Amino acid sequence: MKARTLYDKIWQAHLLKQRDDGMALIYIDRHLIHEVTSPQAFEGLRMAGRKPWRTDANFATPDHNIPTTSEERSQGLAGIKDPVSKLQVKTLDENCKEFSIFELEMNDERQGVVHVVGPEQGATLPGMTIVCGDSHTSTHGALGALAHGIGTSEVEHVLATQCLMQKKMKNMLVQVNGQLSTGVTAKDVVLAIIGQIGTAGGTGYTIEFGGQAIQEMSVEGRMTVCNMAIEAGARAGLVAVDDTTLEYIEGRPFAPTGALWEQAAANWRGLVSDEAAEFDRVIELQAEDIAPQVTWGTSPEMVAPVDGLIPDPIQEQDATRRGNIQQALDYMGLEGGTPIQDIKLDCIFIGSCTNSRIEDLRGAARVVEGKQLAENIELALVVPGSGLIKKQAEVEGLDQIFVSAGLQWREPGCSMCLAMNADQLGPGKHCASTSNRNFEGRQGFRGRTHLVSPAMAAAAAIHGHFVDVRDLV
Repeated sequence: MKARTLYDKIWQAHLLKQRDDGMALIYIDRHLIHEVTSPQAFEGLRMAGRKPWRTDANFATPDHNIPTTSEERSQGLAGIKDPVSKLQVKTLDENCKEFSIFELEMNDERQGVVHVVGPEQGATLPGMTIVCGDSHTSTHGALGALAHGIGTSEVEHVLATQCLMQKKMKNMLVQVNGQLSTGVTAKDVVLAIIGQIGTAGGTGYTIEFGGQAIQEMSVEGRMTVCNMAIEAGARAGLVAVDDTTLEYIEGRPFAPTGALWEQAAANWRGLVSDEAAEFDRVIELQAEDIAPQVTWGTSPEMVAPVDGLIPDPIQEQDATRRGNIQQALDYMGLEGGTPIQDIKLDCIFIGSCTNSRIEDLRGAARVVEGKQLAENIELALVVPGSGLIKKQAEVEGLDQIFVSAGLQWREPGCSMCLAMNADQLGPGKHCASTSNRNFEGRQGFRGRTHLVSPAMAAAAAIHGHFVDVRDLV
């Protein structure tokens, strides 16, 4: 048999029909659902008189629109002030009950961001095909699953048929060789990758992340990397299965047990690219060359090391790129040639499906422990990715570390990642954010977002501007 990549193996195992025009029908193992992209899909089923093909393959939780203050959450649906947000959450609850779909409702202690609770509950398993009406579904590829976002009409199609039409992607390998320096995290790795290949560098590809630096990451770190594969233009991101993967999954609620676990684990160990497998494109980075990263513009590819400078558009030869840099600087209220560490901040956001897991919170807490929020920081939010993560953090006393330092400890949800709830960044405000997108208005109208790691966001919270976290740890 011809040597195959990990992507090829999962694709071929789920391929139902291949057409001559390149379109294919593949089977979907797991469908994740939240409140924003599902209402129209369920209504489409209802109007057509259809029912979900496999109710047990679906897993739902609200996350985008829900409030994160304890006072509002304690009121249930009544605590959601925005009428559209309230309607979407209420509709998800009603649809899941009507169609017998498993849901972690808003005040279930297991509820959280869908791309956090899926792996946490063991609903994400190696070798699966996983889809969700959300672009950052690529997160689940960290567990050796083929996972990607779909549109609203596709949500209905998967509900009705448990299948999906799509074209096979090409294979890309991003190899991160060597060991990361202390203070450099998975977030810095993926931002450095995007800075090198650009936001269109992965277009048409599924990216497999490999190399020593990736292999030495926890599953949580790998999820951060795969989460932002979509920001590099790729449809999905993947990490091969190893002992780290299996140790993370074993014992989780939806994971197999007993003899089934042994059988599954033995099978999952084959979910690696064959040694002789050929990739259409290979990118290599040296881990020791990666510094903590900070985005300065309005795209994830507009990124620089913390000890670097904001690019000066005057020095850019390409007219189109020069114009893009200037437009981004105008929006961000920054000047080319300014040191990254001179960027003053107003807000801090630690959370999102990229960086809200217990590992992220521990890293941020280590930086702020015994210190105080800078006077110029108007708002600093720490939002755990799930109720179980929140509970674990509180057992470890992380919440008290944050609160003592002047940061707010919130309930789980998407929060200030995308401004679809009450947590929004004000016009003209600069935010050090651990989320995944820094587009214009992403965190709020005219808000200015700088993407960083949790440790870097925590350091910025204490100093009021960006500092090199390597000097602190």
